[in-house]
Amino acid sequence: MAVTMAPRLACGAPGLSWFGIFRLGLVQTALGGVVVLCTSTINRAMVVELALPATLPGLLVALHYAMQMLRPRMGHGSDAGGRRTPWIIGGMAVLALGGAGAGFATALMEEHFALGLIMAVSAFVMIGAGVGAAGTSLLTLLAGEVAPARRAAAGTIVWLMMIMGFAITAGIAGRLLDPFSPERLFAVVGGLSAAAFVLASLSVLGIERHVPRPAERREVDFRAALASVWAEPAARQFTIFVFISMLAYSAADLILEPFAGEVFGLSIGQSTALAGQQNAGTALGMALVGLMGSLFAGRALGSLRGWRVVGCIASALMLVLLAGARPGFPLGAGFFLLGVGNGAFAAAAIASMMQLAGREGEERAGMRMGLWGAAQAIAFGLGGLAGTVLCDIGRAVTGEASTAYSMVFIVEALLFIASAVLAWRIGATARPIIGKEAQA
Repeated sequence: MAVTMAPRLACGAPGLSWFGIFRLGLVQTALGGVVVLCTSTINRAMVVELALPATLPGLLVALHYAMQMLRPRMGHGSDAGGRRTPWIIGGMAVLALGGAGAGFATALMEEHFALGLIMAVSAFVMIGAGVGAAGTSLLTLLAGEVAPARRAAAGTIVWLMMIMGFAITAGIAGRLLDPFSPERLFAVVGGLSAAAFVLASLSVLGIERHVPRPAERREVDFRAALASVWAEPAARQFTIFVFISMLAYSAADLILEPFAGEVFGLSIGQSTALAGQQNAGTALGMALVGLMGSLFAGRALGSLRGWRVVGCIASALMLVLLAGARPGFPLGAGFFLLGVGNGAFAAAAIASMMQLAGREGEERAGMRMGLWGAAQAIAFGLGGLAGTVLCDIGRAVTGEASTAYSMVFIVEALLFIASAVLAWRIGATARPIIGKEAQA
C-alpha cells in the first residue's frame, strides 16, 4: 500500500520554520556522530591497535553500506505510512544499538576473535539498517515539508550539522580514548551512541504534529514506481554522478587514520583528532558553497555546476599531495584542505538533491531520495572495500605501507577527475535550482 498525500505545502506556505530545520539538523548531527565512530575510530582500532588486516573493517563497513541498498524500499514504506517520525526514531534506536555493539565486538576480538567477529557482523548489519531507515526518512521529510525557496539552504544546513556531528564526536572520542584499551573503546563508543539516540529522539519528537494526514490510499507497485523514477533523465544522470563521486570520496575514507598511524606514527587519539580536522574542513567547504550560491546566484561564482567541478578537482589535487606525503609533511593542513574540497562538491550535490527530489512530483520524493541514497551506499561500500583491499595488496607487493597508501590516493584522485567531467556534463542540461539563472 502507498499513500496519495494531500499537498503538504499550499502555494506560498512557508513550510518548516528555520527552527524546525535546525531540529532536523540535530538528528543528522546524532546520526553522523555514531557513523564516524564506526567507520573511522573502530576501523583504526582494528587495523593499528589490534593489528588486523585492513580488509576486515573494510568488509564490515561494506556490509553496513550493503544494507542501505534497501533505502528505496524504506522511503517507499515511510511514504505508505504517511509519517516519517517513527522511521527516524526507530532507525536511530537500531543505529545506536549497532554502534554500541560494534564497540563491544571490537573489544572482544582481542581475547575471543571468532565471537567478536560474529558480533561485529551483527552490529554492522544493524548500523546499516538504522542509517538507511533514519537517513532516508529524514531527507524525505525535508524534501516534502520545506518550502521550495528554502530547500537548498535547508539541505546545506542539515548536512553541515551532520559534519558537525562528525567533528564533535571525533574530537570527544580522541580525548577520551588515550591511553587506548579495549574496555575504554567500548565505554566511549557505547556512551556516545546512547547520547546520540537521546538527542535525535528529542529533536524530532512532535515535529510532524501539524503535517496533513494521507488523503487516500491506493495500490502502487514498488517496481513500477522505481522504474518510473529511473526513466526521468535528471534523476538517472544525478544517480550516476552520485555513484562515481562517492566512490571517489570513500576510496580513502577507511585508510586515512591508519595512514596517519603507520606512516606518521601518530597515536589513536592524534589520528582521530586529525579526522576531526578533516571534517571541520568539509564543513568550511560546504558553508563556502552555500554563501557563494546565495551572494552570487545567477553568476559563475554561484554556479552549483561550477562548485561541483571545483570541489572534485580540488579533492583530486590534495590526494595527489597526500600520495607523496611523508613525515614532516603538514598532515593536519592536508587533511583539512582535503575536507574543504570534499565539502565543496558535496554541498553543491546536496543542494541539487533537495531540489530534484520534488521537481517531477512530490508523491515520489521518497523514492528519489532512496535511489540516490542507495547509489551513495553502494559507492561507499565498494569504495571502502576497494581502498582497503588495494592497500593490503600494495603492502604485500611492495613491502612498504607508505607506497600502498599512495596507490589508493592516486586511484581516488583519478576517480575525482572523472566525477568532475560528469558534473560538468550534467550541469549543461539541468535547469536552474538556486537563483534565477544559477546552473544546476
